Amino acid sequence: MAKFAIVQAYIDSLPEYQHEIADNLLPLIETALPGAGAIWYGHPVWSLGPTPGKRPVCLIKAYPGHVTFGFWRGQEITDPSGCLSPGTRGMASVKLRTLDDLDAGLFTTWLQQARKVEEAGTNQ
Repeated sequence: MAKFAIVQAYIDSLPEYQHEIADNLLPLIETALPGAGAIWYGHPVWSLGPTPGKRPVCLIKAYPGHVTFGFWRGQEITDPSGCLSPGTRGMASVKLRTLDDLDAGLFTTWLQQARKVEEAGTNQ
């Protein structure tokens, strides 16, 4: 896999349908976590700490067939939609296969919650 120095370079390298999904996620993420994005372990991660990966909040990672939008402490997020799938170590994510899978209002709510959870630094 290619190495990227900045988030936009990663996004620009994606196939067209994944690029479109990621391009529509970026403004939502940047509103909730302005200037916090960086490449960490080969994909974009947004963190509250002083360096990438310190106090991580969310990520975008492309896989064959989908883009994952995930949260480090996603299992602490209230998700009445049931769209977030639990992962390991408290993480949760959603797989986006088309732009129609992206619900801006829902994702903004998740991002706001995820930021608050990380800022609080405690388990709910």
